[in-house]
Amino acid sequence: MSNGYSFRASVIGTLIRTKRPDVPLRVALRNTAAVVLPLALGLMWGYPQVGIGIAAGALDTMFSDQPGPYQQRLSRLFLAALAAGAASLVGFSIGNLVVPMSVACAICGFFGGLLVVFGPDIARVGMTSMLLLVITAATPTSLGGAFAGGGLIFAGGMLLAAFSIAEWPLQRYRPERMALATVYRGLAALARKQHHDAEAPALTDAMDALQSTLLGRHHARGRAMEAFRVLLELAERIRLELIAMEVLETARDGMSEMFRNDAARVLAATADALDAAEPPQRAERALATLQASERALRSGGSPTELGSHIQALSGQLAAAVRNTNWAGSRGELRAQRAETALPETLRSASALSTLRANLTPHSVAFRHAVRCAVVLTLAFAVSRYFSLPHGYWLPMTAAIVLRPDFAATFNFGLLRVVGTVLGLMLTTLVLRLTPDVVWAHVAVMGVLCLGFRYLAGAHYGIAVAALTGTVVVLLSFEGVDPFSAMSDRVLNTVLGSGLALLAYVLWPTWERHRARSALSDMLGAYANYLDALVTPADSRRRHEVRAATRTARTNAQASIDRMLAEPGTPAVLAELAETLYANGNRLARTAMALESLVDVGEVPEAWPPVGAFIHEAAAALRAQAEALTRVEAIAVPPALREHQRALVESLAREKDRGFAEAVARLTDRLTDNVDTIAHVVNRRSSAPA
Repeated sequence: MSNGYSFRASVIGTLIRTKRPDVPLRVALRNTAAVVLPLALGLMWGYPQVGIGIAAGALDTMFSDQPGPYQQRLSRLFLAALAAGAASLVGFSIGNLVVPMSVACAICGFFGGLLVVFGPDIARVGMTSMLLLVITAATPTSLGGAFAGGGLIFAGGMLLAAFSIAEWPLQRYRPERMALATVYRGLAALARKQHHDAEAPALTDAMDALQSTLLGRHHARGRAMEAFRVLLELAERIRLELIAMEVLETARDGMSEMFRNDAARVLAATADALDAAEPPQRAERALATLQASERALRSGGSPTELGSHIQALSGQLAAAVRNTNWAGSRGELRAQRAETALPETLRSASALSTLRANLTPHSVAFRHAVRCAVVLTLAFAVSRYFSLPHGYWLPMTAAIVLRPDFAATFNFGLLRVVGTVLGLMLTTLVLRLTPDVVWAHVAVMGVLCLGFRYLAGAHYGIAVAALTGTVVVLLSFEGVDPFSAMSDRVLNTVLGSGLALLAYVLWPTWERHRARSALSDMLGAYANYLDALVTPADSRRRHEVRAATRTARTNAQASIDRMLAEPGTPAVLAELAETLYANGNRLARTAMALESLVDVGEVPEAWPPVGAFIHEAAAALRAQAEALTRVEAIAVPPALREHQRALVESLAREKDRGFAEAVARLTDRLTDNVDTIAHVVNRRSSAPA
């Protein structure tokens, strides 16, 4: 496939690709209310400037209203509102002074861009600051007016925060319950349908989100959280048991399938109870049916190993149902589990340490920060030097479009241009068809704002069309003719998008130079996971390493996606990345199946030689991970297969035949996994770094 064809396909895909909206309608409605209500009240009471200022603050901070615990949400929205207010204060104060304003753009652009090191939520705060700085600079005012304007924008952000956390006193633990319900529904799907090649990706994402919600920096505290954390740990163990049952190739009869279906009903009913914050009565009835299935299977003489997993899963489901009854502010909390500490791999370093570590040209965040500083300053200077009408659209567009990677910058730029043109045309048409009445225009703005918030995750181009209309109507209340300057806005949008893309091309951070490192980190995380099984008595360490493995795998997938979207990615490197990722998934499932053998109770007496073999496989895998970053060939470990066969022979005398057969099957798979990855690394050692 030629690069030209790939580029054309990428352009077409960007324009037509849609996803399911990821914003609940109630969130879009409350965000829209925070924008429209102050505007309507300001117009009604004769203070339109106050209403416009508050509405603008809410509009600019609405994307910081993301799911999560209420305390985390409040902290994030307060930071966004404070940054927006401070940037507006600077813009209003020195907007007419080109040189000081250029310096402010450079500073705001650099530090706003550097915030990407803290993730997308905090990165939005940096982008909001850049937007408000250049927008408010278009209407400079006195120092008193600047404080008033900045205060109104801050108030708008805090109004949106108040709407976001309004149900806190009534449903304090709702975000935690929703995250748990999502995971338990994913487990129900896993129980109904077996996944052979890779762990269900939706379940993995849900587990990541749940871990962040329950154990993150701003997690809620209190006795209810103990029950939530018990449910988190049970979810991990239930998943392992389901995988272990899938691995076993014996007893694939109707009774075994019936047990899995009964387990799925218990999990689905548990999720519904968590969702509704009600006692798990339906889950208790489903559990009684499952326990009857368990008794039937055990009395039917099911194999020892399968029987142990069935018994363990039944106990864990019973514990999950029991804790669901206490998992909320209304229940009496009886969970005895001590508060789970945040895993070492997920603890955040101090903000200053993280920023200092990224103050190097080798850092993606540093390069993005420099690009933001240069582009924002240049766009502002160009708009002022040429006195472009509505020139703030130029730096505003550049700040929105410029992203840390090429693919996102290109996609956002393309969709920004198309969306702006469509938005201007749509707004012109709608306003000409509606009566020239203030309240009709307020209603139009409300519909457009709702569409923007709800569709932003589904199709950015359509969302930008709605946002453009929202901004045009909002500015019309300040006296800006909504039908004029259409060509000026389109021109500034095109220039801003082109400037952002040009900056990336001139000083790129191509993902293809980082993909090997991400894949190496993934393989290294898998090696750590295997090593955690060598002496598996420490269940907490296994839990931590498993979480770190999911994170590394998610990072590798994101890196591959970005690399494949870049122009000029060598086909051999793309094949290497996708092949390694697929084989890494298979290895991860083998490791989870091995862990399930020791997760049903005490570690088997015959485990030490198994652990020694697993350690040998982990060492071979770690060497392959290191060879991948050095772009060099590595010897396929020939002794690994011989040692696996010797291990199987030594276990042939074990009394527990089910355990011995499972070890033989899984260590054979592990050997194949490690050998295959070594062959892939060697075969692709010539791929560009």
